[in-house]
Amino acid sequence: MRIRTNIQERYTETELHVCKNVQDDEVLRIVGELHAMYDPTITGTDEVGNRTVISPGDIITFYAEKQKVYALGGEKKYTLAKTLTELERELSSCGFFRISKSELVNLRKIRSLDLGVTGTIRVIMKNGYETYTSRRNVSKLKDLLLNDKETTADRKDSREKGGAKV
Repeated sequence: MRIRTNIQERYTETELHVCKNVQDDEVLRIVGELHAMYDPTITGTDEVGNRTVISPGDIITFYAEKQKVYALGGEKKYTLAKTLTELERELSSCGFFRISKSELVNLRKIRSLDLGVTGTIRVIMKNGYETYTSRRNVSKLKDLLLNDKETTADRKDSREKGGAKV
């Protein structure tokens, strides 16, 4: 195994790259250990009353309703003890964005966006769930998505130029 470090001003966050010609047990083990070290987990209560450890990557949205906070993951719904503000603080680096006063969405689970005439954006998630941004967050969401495209383009340029990989 070879490990390289590349420190440059253009990097604004830490990036880890695992590169090999095949996806074997070693690659899976390394990626699994990295996820275990860096991915946050959340505990919630499922609809039956069981306490469950939830991976944020499996969650489509966190929302507040009737003084409670819920997590929606696929077909499952969990009740959480945290506030949306706490979740926003903890999960913004994991791809969650606050689209309104009462909801955070997982940007990686968005299928499409529909720009409405009313000044809001209808957000359609990969599982078919639909929600809306508040007017005050429309420009923030647009900026975030545009900046993400630029970041993705920067990463592609780096790969094409033979940037360092770990």
